[in-house]
Amino acid sequence: MELFNYYPWLFAALASVFGLIIGSFLNVVIHRLPLIMEREWRQECAESFAEYHIEPPQGEFNLSVPRSRCPKCQHSVAIKDNIPLFSWLRLKGRCRHCSGSISIRYPLVELLSAALCLAIAYQQGFSYFSVALLFFTLTLIAATFIDLDTMLLPDQLTLPLMWAGIALALLNISPLSLQDSVIGAMAGYLSLWSVYWLFKLLTGKEGMGYGDFKLLAALGAWLGWQHLPLIILLSSLVGLIFGLIQLRLKQQGIDKAFPFGPYLAIAGWISMMWGESIMAWYFNQFLGM
Repeated sequence: MELFNYYPWLFAALASVFGLIIGSFLNVVIHRLPLIMEREWRQECAESFAEYHIEPPQGEFNLSVPRSRCPKCQHSVAIKDNIPLFSWLRLKGRCRHCSGSISIRYPLVELLSAALCLAIAYQQGFSYFSVALLFFTLTLIAATFIDLDTMLLPDQLTLPLMWAGIALALLNISPLSLQDSVIGAMAGYLSLWSVYWLFKLLTGKEGMGYGDFKLLAALGAWLGWQHLPLIILLSSLVGLIFGLIQLRLKQQGIDKAFPFGPYLAIAGWISMMWGESIMAWYFNQFLGM
């Protein structure tokens, strides 16, 4: 570990490579986790309502089985064609066998993962908590893209993320006290839960999903209750900007549902990186503190 203190660039380089490799795995998680959840629901329905003869899902399907395939020709992707970023560039974004296009989102997720991990390593330097922040960031990336695709925030991501934040505080790896982490998780969940029920009582509609409550609880567990006002403010601003852009581009009505999880994730990551500076600037500029 002393090596990283003498050569901080080494940790940054390793973190970026780690992000690139795990970013490739995140593409699998983003695509398959919602399908795994759907298969589990179908299995439960088939078992609970056997009299309706619901067909249960067939075959094994998880994050490793079956092997990755081209969505067009269904040919298995060879190991040499599954190298993060470089394989996509070498194949020019096309399947080796059918020349069908491969979505540019795959290398973009890998690049995003590498860039954010590099940013954390460069700013934070090496520590056990900065390593944990790499996993925190990668989980947020997976949750963001799943929510964009499906309007779902899986418990398989949000709940382990929340408990991990509390565990790091308990083990004194996080700079947060255990009290601040637990209060952050409670306040994060209850704040959006309260907004949800207030909106539902006033309008009779559901304004957001329970996954959003759990994600903000996870952010509170990692960053502390002190960051929650900034996260909520930033997520609202980011959501407003992207919502207006999406309304403009897709000509959708104002009543069209938008996923809120990505905006929470973006706001949480910004607050993690620069929250202290943003709050210090605000207090100095507007409160004279």
